[in-house]
Amino acid sequence: MPKETGTKKKRVIVFSTPSCPHCNHAKQYLRQQGVRFRDVDVSRDAAAARDMVRRSGQQGVPVIDINGRIVVGFNRAEVDRLLSQ
Repeated sequence: MPKETGTKKKRVIVFSTPSCPHCNHAKQYLRQQGVRFRDVDVSRDAAAARDMVRRSGQQGVPVIDINGRIVVGFNRAEVDRLLSQ
């Protein structure tokens, strides 16, 4: 079943660090899917790191926020499910 990416605009934020391989994989996957997202480097922005922990309850990255729904780590199935809603 084809995705209807672009039919509904999704607000996607990826909280990441440059050295995190899972973060880079998640961002590469989103780019391949044509999903626009804001990349927030929590290693350089303490306020963003606190915001990420507040949203997710986790300090590990990546944390992906899709329209306010949080995915901790790169769970492709969950990312796809939230993007398709």
